[in-house]
Amino acid sequence: MLTLSSLRTRWAALVGSFVAVTVGVGVMTAMGLGLAASLDPPARAPERFDSSPVVVAGQDRLTVEVRRGPGTARVSQKLVRPHPVDKRLLAELRKLGPVTTGAGGTDATDSDAAGADTGGVDAVGVDASVAEVRAVVGERARVVAGDARRQVDPSYERDAQALVAVNSLLGTAGGVAAFVSVFVTASTFAFVVALRRREFGLLRMAGATPGQVRRLLLGEAVAVGLVASGAGCALGAWGAPLLVRELVDGGVAPSWFAVPGAVVWPYHLAFWTGVSVALAGAWVAARRAGRTGPVEALREASVDTGVLPLSRRVIGGVLLVGGLGLLAWKVGTDPAELLKRKTYTTQPMLLITAVAALAPLLVRPVVRLVGAALPGAVGLLIRENAAMSVRRTAAVAAPVLVTVALAGSLLGAAGTVAGAKGAEAAARTGADFVITGEAGTGLRDEAVRDAVGDGATVVGSAPTAVYVVEDGTALVRSEARAVTDAAALATVSRLPVVAGDVRDLDDRSIVVNEEWERNEVGESVRVWLGDGRPVRLRIAAVLAEGTGDNGAYVTAANAGGAVVDRVEVRVAPRGSGMERAGAAAALEGRSERAGWTVRSAGEWLAANRPGTKAHTRLGFAVVLGIALVYAGISLAGTLLMATSARGAELRSLRLAGATRGQVRVVVVGEALAAIAVGVLLGVAVTAVNLAGVAGALGVLSAPVGVAVPWEVLGACVGACVGVGGVVAVASAGVR
Repeated sequence: MLTLSSLRTRWAALVGSFVAVTVGVGVMTAMGLGLAASLDPPARAPERFDSSPVVVAGQDRLTVEVRRGPGTARVSQKLVRPHPVDKRLLAELRKLGPVTTGAGGTDATDSDAAGADTGGVDAVGVDASVAEVRAVVGERARVVAGDARRQVDPSYERDAQALVAVNSLLGTAGGVAAFVSVFVTASTFAFVVALRRREFGLLRMAGATPGQVRRLLLGEAVAVGLVASGAGCALGAWGAPLLVRELVDGGVAPSWFAVPGAVVWPYHLAFWTGVSVALAGAWVAARRAGRTGPVEALREASVDTGVLPLSRRVIGGVLLVGGLGLLAWKVGTDPAELLKRKTYTTQPMLLITAVAALAPLLVRPVVRLVGAALPGAVGLLIRENAAMSVRRTAAVAAPVLVTVALAGSLLGAAGTVAGAKGAEAAARTGADFVITGEAGTGLRDEAVRDAVGDGATVVGSAPTAVYVVEDGTALVRSEARAVTDAAALATVSRLPVVAGDVRDLDDRSIVVNEEWERNEVGESVRVWLGDGRPVRLRIAAVLAEGTGDNGAYVTAANAGGAVVDRVEVRVAPRGSGMERAGAAAALEGRSERAGWTVRSAGEWLAANRPGTKAHTRLGFAVVLGIALVYAGISLAGTLLMATSARGAELRSLRLAGATRGQVRVVVVGEALAAIAVGVLLGVAVTAVNLAGVAGALGVLSAPVGVAVPWEVLGACVGACVGVGGVVAVASAGVR
């Protein structure tokens, strides 16, 4: 009864927590429904072989044995170049029934010539029973039937990659939503307890035990959590179709992606997570409320004391040391890990939590630093009120800290890594022209050399991959380029060689980077090529690891059937501008007939500059949108609660001679001072995280340049200032 009575009386103080949990549960419900759709996509009819009951496709996976514990296990990786269906097998399949290439294709005999350039036919449809086909094929190829025939559709791999991107985006956004929701709810409940110290003191004076006070606050949290979680589930059900539409329109999800109809686990997960978030946010505040003594009922001063108990100091210190130590450890032992999106998305959360926990310790010095320039009696009041009301200032600063730190750390890290990749690509390119073309356009070194003459250096390359077993326990795929002329490659490209000589690359050797387990020049390594062939190659040269784009190099003989898709041309080193213009004209004339794309090196770099992927940009937009919504909710709720509890104080200012305008200036100034504290702490967290990314780039011998998203940071700060200022002015209506 006491809990229900308290809820009726104190509902205004709990609105912020209610809205925070509602929004959090709504976001998690929508994300969960999206994840459910990606984890269990609807069955789709095959496109290429819709009229063939059975499909025979070449083997597309490399499977090897590795050590796992006391025994061995078989692991596999998808081949970059699947095996074709060989002609002998095709002849045997024709005895079972008609054989087609699908999608209106003719008998496979007519397509053998068409597939000659690419190694043969990749898949055929057979009009026969599955059992008969399996008996003929055995282990020589894959046999698929039913819905599994979609595995050979052109869109199958593209859709599978898109679903992985959707999983990554929604999982990250849902995790950030849960983190920010707990953060804001905990901050709000802590401030509610600070405002109700006299109330709890009166309860203790009336005979309430510490346990009863704790149960009162936890009961309020459970009630808020239950109602808010129910509202959040309804909000998520409404918002999920909108989210899915944005994913499809943004090119992140396939066009057929849709919210599943009969799935309930996202609602259960979001609902009980919301209740748990409300309880987790109120738990620490409830313990503090239980320690409130009867003497608090007699307090009149609003100066905060004991705002940072020993337990909070210990937790904040451990988190801070852990966050900084983890960052330093990764820079020293595994710097490449810091350049991965999952790492620089989650890494800031540890430091944000640590700084927020220690914020009361930092409020007074930061406020006095910020408020030192404020003149007159009003400036003195703003500075001292903000510095002495530590809990209020810290509660207002917390959501600003989260927003600024997430915006700066996420976008700054992504921009820094993308900038380093772009600078690295530019440093590697020494060509004057880059010609690209699809299979069938006849793009060859000889064809390009015929166009530009023998005075130019020409080297073609094809995309491929090599596979290696590291530590005997993992099969690792490394992207590679297969080149036609190693000496020309050394002339046209400026590769970051740290050992050996790229010109020594031949059909029995390989160029690797420092990331490889074996990276000594002259050492022999066993690798599997892009088509699965095992070979043993000698290391001819070693490249710097860099940002991860310095892949391996092999010769065309080890390309695994890959087709040249890029030719780089360098005019004679002392060639004049006229010679380059003549080469460009000759290439343009040849490209019109052959279907090539000719670009200058600068144009090619601009068109292929590494950047943040669409799903990553959308994910960051969702994360920052969530953070901004929470910041607005928390700022509005905290300022309204704080101002409503300061009626006597503000009336005293009026009695002392302050005008209404001056009172409003004081209230707004305190709000802005608190926001400034959050901004400075958020910038500090951002600086530490970006310093870690820059340090990792330096260790990897990659170009170092920090990209700070000033425009986004400014927009986030402006939004927080706008919300804080409007709410402060509206709540300071003193007569």
